Amino acid sequence: MRQGRADEYAEFAVARAGHLYRSACLLTAGDTHLAEDLVQETFGRLYVRWGRVSRVGNPAGYAQTVLTRTFLAHHRRRSSQERATDVFPDLPGSGDGDASLRLTLLDALARLSAKDRAVVVLRYWEDRSVEETADAMNVSSAAVRTRCSRALGRLRELLGEDLAEYARP
Repeated sequence: MRQGRADEYAEFAVARAGHLYRSACLLTAGDTHLAEDLVQETFGRLYVRWGRVSRVGNPAGYAQTVLTRTFLAHHRRRSSQERATDVFPDLPGSGDGDASLRLTLLDALARLSAKDRAVVVLRYWEDRSVEETADAMNVSSAAVRTRCSRALGRLRELLGEDLAEYARP
């Protein structure tokens, strides 16, 4: 890679790393180690194709799509030795926000399937349209709408009566 493109890539990576990491944390339901691995793999894939990616109208959106597809691929190939658990360790707080609320929401996200979690993160965290979400997940728009409806219903079920408490301004 030429020095000019390498500098451009490095600038992009620095600017987008935090946002991709936060999205990856939500996709992995709080597994920060896996989130770091997914972001690193995403940046590796972007580096290899940076010549084409840099010419895309929205490289940030492209990076988010690569992250989502990397997460879904990882979930499909996950080793049978790994076991999901419903117990979260105490995570250090960042000082802003309510830690118990964050843990409750991450726990609820963790109970969703990987594709449902991806739909919720893309639609409501990333604020993407149905069509953009469908493109990122490589599914139809109808599938995104169906998954959104089911995932939100499942979240309401998991959060139960406490939902009103979380929706307070």
